[in-house]
Amino acid sequence: MSHDAHEQNDSIFKVGINLTLACLLASAVIAGTYALTAPVAAKSKIELDNKARKELVADAEDFKAIDGKKGWFAALKNGKVIAYVVPTESKGYGGAIEMIAAVSTEGKVIDYAILKFNETPGLGDKADKPEFRKRFVGKEAHDLEVVKVPSDKNIQALTGATITSRAVTKGIKEAAEEVTAFVATQKK
Repeated sequence: MSHDAHEQNDSIFKVGINLTLACLLASAVIAGTYALTAPVAAKSKIELDNKARKELVADAEDFKAIDGKKGWFAALKNGKVIAYVVPTESKGYGGAIEMIAAVSTEGKVIDYAILKFNETPGLGDKADKPEFRKRFVGKEAHDLEVVKVPSDKNIQALTGATITSRAVTKGIKEAAEEVTAFVATQKK
């Protein structure tokens, strides 16, 4: 092997070692950063999620995760459960509509928030507006039926967005039914 070839192999070897060391160092920095920021990010997410829940259940002082119920939270006031905030999903005109619904311990809808949907702008997207959401307040599962003619008892469909109206109503109705069934098991 010539002297030049030997130097070239040494040079490639040194570059390889330097790259390996750089990768190890970068990995250590990333791992260290994650270890420091992950708890902060998790705490921030909990605070943001609690803020969203608080917007649905204004009287709540705190929220506690329900064991065995993924995404379920009990809204607490003076240490007592006053409502449940639960995830729900339904299929709308533009696909899946993901929501969280706040339901009282008596099974009455308090409010809901749409987390993700792809409904028609100017029509179906009105399902997220206060004017439509207030139609649900105080209603129990058996009242959550969509009607086209205005009614105090049921949910009047959004003009031009009956499919979205039905999908949102179905999701909220299922949440109210699930909460009612869960509350019944807690009383035993």
